Formats: sequence, structure tokens, C-alpha cells
Amino acid sequence: MRVIAGLWRWRRNPLRRTTDLAEGWATLVAALLLLLAAPAAGWLCGALLDSSLQQTVRVQHEERYPVTAVIAALPKDRRAAGFDGDSPKERSADTRVIATWRAVDGSKHKSAVSAPLSGWRTGDSFRIWTDAHGTQVKPPMDAGTARLHAALAGTGAALAAGLLIEGGRRLFVRRLVLLRHRRLDRAWAEVGPDWGRTGAGS
Repeated sequence: MRVIAGLWRWRRNPLRRTTDLAEGWATLVAALLLLLAAPAAGWLCGALLDSSLQQTVRVQHEERYPVTAVIAALPKDRRAAGFDGDSPKERSADTRVIATWRAVDGSKHKSAVSAPLSGWRTGDSFRIWTDAHGTQVKPPMDAGTARLHAALAGTGAALAAGLLIEGGRRLFVRRLVLLRHRRLDRAWAEVGPDWGRTGAGS
């Protein structure tokens, strides 16, 4: 509202300079872009990323399978770390153990895998995720995590668009100020030598 009021005051003001009107319109356009374009850019970025991530979630859930692994042997060094079989994040508390499991294609496997946390005994079982061939993989991403990532990306895109708009406005205003200074310098160069002289027309 202040921008609109400012433009109205400058509309027929005899002291109005062209650069004053240009600055007012630039501020109004920037304000509209901040209110409309920046949120739209954030929403579009978030929606596109969410669609892509949800597709990834579906593919991962189709290609990764939970199976039950049975511990066949414990490591000599129980402090050895690996990635958590139930979390996409790595934990230093995970333990590498020798385990056996049956893949979805019916094949049997025995290998060193990461068991979440520690304190396991031979014969204990836990869940791991594998691909169709029985190779251990990280768990698939869940839909909630995908939405959170998309929301954060959308928010970041909206903020970036807002900063870009404000930066463009400030740059434009700076150029207007420099233009005003150059015009003032030229005017002063023309009037300054005769300033205060009798009969100089001042």
C-alpha cells in the first residue's frame, strides 16, 4: 500500500523526476513478484521434486525386499561398524556379523552383513533389505521423508526467488541513484560557475 500511495503522490508532483517514477514502479513490481512469483516458484519446485521422489519411493519399494537374516557367527571385533539395516543413516553402533538368509528368488546366502546395534548372539534373527538377487541394500525411502525433502526444497526455492527479486530491485535502484548523481553533476557544472554572480540570472 505504501508503494501505491507513493506512486500516486508522484503522479503529478512538479518535483517528480523520471527516475522517481521508475523507482516507484520497480518497487511495486518487485512487491508483486515477492507476493506471487516467489511462492509459485517454491510450490512448483516442491511439487516437481515430490513427484520425482514419490516415483523413486515406488521403484525402491518394488525392487527392495525385507528378509529375515539369521546370525551364523559373530565377529571377533564387535566394534566393527556398518550401516543400519532399518535406517538409511549409518550408525557407529552397528555390528558386522556373519548371517544367512533366503532371497525372494529362493536362493540362499551367507555373508557378512550389518546388524543394527549390538549384543547379538548366534541364532538371533533380524531384518535386512535385499535386492531381487539377495544382495543387502539400504532400506527404501519412505513417502514421508520424500515429502519432507520436497517441502524443504520448495521453501528453499521460494527464498532463493525472493532474494533474486530483491537483489534485482536493489541493483535497479542503485543504477537509478547513479543516474541521478550524474545528472546532478552535469547540472551543477552548468550552473556552478555562475552561482551568486550579479546578473547571472539567478
